[in-house]
Amino acid sequence: MTRTETFGAAPAPTPCAGDERIAAIRAGLAGRALVFVGMMGSGKSAIGQRLAARLGLPFVDADAEIVTAAAGMTIPEIFAKYGERYFRDGERRVIMRLLNAGPMVLATGGGAFMDPRTRERIGERAISVWLDADLKTLMKRVRRKNDRPLLHTDDPEETLRQLLEKRRPVYELADIRVQSRDEPQDVMVEETLDALFASLPRVAAARAAQKKDFTKAMTHLHLDRPQTEQGAAHRETVHVALGGRSYDILIGSNLLEEAGEHIKRVAPGAACAIVTDENVARLHLATLEESLKKAGIRYTTIVVKPGEGSKSLATFGRVCDEVLEAKIERRDLIVAFGGGVVGDLAGYVAASVRRGSRFVQIPTTLLSQVDSSVGGKTGINSSFGKNLLGAFHQPLLVLADVDVLRTLSLREFRAGYAEVVKYGLIGDKRFFEWLEADVEAVFHSRVEQICAVAVSCETKAMIVARDETEQGDRALLNLGHTFGHAFELLTGYDSERLVHGEGVAIGMACAARFSARLGLCSREDADRIARHLASVGLPTEIRQIPGWNADVHAIVSAMYQDKKVEAGALTFILLRAIGEAFIAKSVEPTEVLGFLNDELAR
Repeated sequence: MTRTETFGAAPAPTPCAGDERIAAIRAGLAGRALVFVGMMGSGKSAIGQRLAARLGLPFVDADAEIVTAAAGMTIPEIFAKYGERYFRDGERRVIMRLLNAGPMVLATGGGAFMDPRTRERIGERAISVWLDADLKTLMKRVRRKNDRPLLHTDDPEETLRQLLEKRRPVYELADIRVQSRDEPQDVMVEETLDALFASLPRVAAARAAQKKDFTKAMTHLHLDRPQTEQGAAHRETVHVALGGRSYDILIGSNLLEEAGEHIKRVAPGAACAIVTDENVARLHLATLEESLKKAGIRYTTIVVKPGEGSKSLATFGRVCDEVLEAKIERRDLIVAFGGGVVGDLAGYVAASVRRGSRFVQIPTTLLSQVDSSVGGKTGINSSFGKNLLGAFHQPLLVLADVDVLRTLSLREFRAGYAEVVKYGLIGDKRFFEWLEADVEAVFHSRVEQICAVAVSCETKAMIVARDETEQGDRALLNLGHTFGHAFELLTGYDSERLVHGEGVAIGMACAARFSARLGLCSREDADRIARHLASVGLPTEIRQIPGWNADVHAIVSAMYQDKKVEAGALTFILLRAIGEAFIAKSVEPTEVLGFLNDELAR
């Protein structure tokens, strides 16, 4: 299936004039999406596409969006490689993002409405239409294609009959039902228009009553957080597929309290050496220790100073000695409990002690949850640059508890958000558009935070599965980092002046402007990127770094310590457009110097 129109990138069709139903339906939608649900073969895409044209709304096919998000893998390929659960997780996140994009007609896969979280989201932000087709009609249509993974059985008709029987009670929860018959598609579009015209007033009235009851409940509860928090107990799982080194990333609420049980499940009988910093220990260590005690896990705790200064040879040596002193064996676990600094340090300790020990990541910052805890990069800093000593060493499990994000300062949360934006820029324009549309919720609602972390991890997991040791397109994850790491080095890793995520934000804005200067992407895209980063309070220009006094030659010299330098030539991650990053090797130093001169003169 292909998307007939890219939402947000092209004008919507013009609604048909002279049809009183059109204006009434658009008014009745009140800015919500129209979502088609139903079995495979019920006509959701074909009817939805034609209906969208009649209503003057964009049409989006959720399955096509999933294929795009999966870097072009077909749905049967996704099922075959990762399984149905993986597909459903990704499908849910794609639909959640699409429903934030404003009025549209959205066709969903046959199983999407089965997920209660997806149904809840559709109920909040859309009107659902069930296209109800009988078994005979469905079989006639699905026989035409061989792209239905669930029907790859010995008896497809019986399989379809069982699916229909199982799913029908859930489809009946949709707002509006339309009988999908074996008629020309234009006839079905007319019948759908009639059903919408007749039923939308009733649905709108029900929505208004729900909102009134909801507001009343809010008044009595005196909640100090958005009501979206009340439905936030759900979990997401992202699988990092690396053969024998595969692992899961669990994302959600209350995971810290359950950490002992999760660790016991993946490593029964193992003892733990917790590596954390003073700040995290003060706020969260008691919760983790209590969880390990309840699970009957022996543990020791090693506390380091917070900040980049702990990613040093001296601290690395001390932590290794303390792990050995605690008699942590190779089959035991090192638990990285903190932000990116602790994760990188503890991971490198795990890669080194006894020539390789197992470890678990429990990241406590947004930045570490979406980036540094995933993918197995571990390391410490050198006086010559950041992360120049290290190893690739995959964790056994990652537990990303979004509840701990509430203890972050606004500055630290913003810094992590820069890495979230990165994933939209490198290969998922839809994700970037979702962030633009719903950034306030990402900062304040656990539901959106869970989704943002999951999408970020999912994007990184797919890239890591293709290129674990950064021999190819894993370098895309360094968008903004060639600039950002140079800025960090030249500020002496002084977190008062610049934290990593701020360096990445300036670096991404620089990479976008540099791309525009080279004629690779539009100036409009570069400005749009900087504008979004600035809208949440992130810096986007070098002169915003406090006390900056380094010249262009110092910046370029620092860039030559970047890990992507090959044969003495600079490599950058640049953009052709939002969502289209690429690796640019052997960039001319004179181009970089000219660009930096302009940047420092801004």
